[in-house]
Amino acid sequence: MSKLIKLTLTVLALFVICGCGGNTGSSISDTRDMLSRADGEFKPDEVITYKHVDGVELALDVFYPHENSKAQNRAAIVTFFGGGWNMGGAGQFYRQSRYWADRGMVAICADYRVRSRHNVTPDKCLEDAKSAMRWVRSHSKELGIDPDRIAAAGGSAGGHLAAATAMVKGFDAPGDDLTVSPAANALVLFNPVIDNGPEGYGYDRVKDYWQKFSPFHNIDGNAPPAVFFLGTEDHLIPVDTAWRFKNRIESKGGRCDLFIYQGQGHGFFNYEKSRRHFFQTLLESDRFLESIGYLRGRPLIEEQQAVSLLKSKSSNP
Repeated sequence: MSKLIKLTLTVLALFVICGCGGNTGSSISDTRDMLSRADGEFKPDEVITYKHVDGVELALDVFYPHENSKAQNRAAIVTFFGGGWNMGGAGQFYRQSRYWADRGMVAICADYRVRSRHNVTPDKCLEDAKSAMRWVRSHSKELGIDPDRIAAAGGSAGGHLAAATAMVKGFDAPGDDLTVSPAANALVLFNPVIDNGPEGYGYDRVKDYWQKFSPFHNIDGNAPPAVFFLGTEDHLIPVDTAWRFKNRIESKGGRCDLFIYQGQGHGFFNYEKSRRHFFQTLLESDRFLESIGYLRGRPLIEEQQAVSLLKSKSSNP
């Protein structure tokens, strides 16, 4: 079956800030200032402990819209940092989260245990991710969010956790309220680890339970809408893996928008690696979230005078 996908081959991108109706009131200068800050200047509006485990306190770093910060029934997005389940920190997605909050969502950056800090295996990382999603959903009223519109986002191994909250059964933490679903209602995936099979990432570390742990191998008709960003030169996630993920979701009646960036390697979406691709992926995430009703109005960033080539492919590579 023929598939259409945008293959973005970007030569130059210039982004400008615009004031748009339907946004939360952020001005042109406010957004420009936000985009130009140093990483260390991004601070969450609230830090909430969601879990105590083995003497470790795990927190959610929350970014609220500036206007009516706890108005009810906003969409939310929970992010999970990358680092191979080995390292990393919740601050990876502070910049995107501030933007999504300025657009009207409640954006939440979740900490979870990793090997370098807590000597845990990947299954414990997933336990924490599910605990975080359950905590957010069960406290939706206090957070001012709609419990049926909670997206999950993540990069690399964090993308695995985001996808696994929706696709992988089990790996529930002792003490979690299993009557509360951990499943994300939408997915924003930045070069995610989605195949943990014998040819996929991390197999040696999860081989005893990979079939239950791998999002790709657990896709069913309940998969939420997803957007997937990947570079052609990613040494960890092959382009073919992304195509297979997209095709399997669509074969089950779901949606997966796939954006492939020519010449880009793993982590290309991070601000410190490429501002151009940071903005491109942020803009496409905005368009995706608007298309499913999680955001309203036009993006606060727009691509203008960009020299880019968008190719539609009629079949898989």
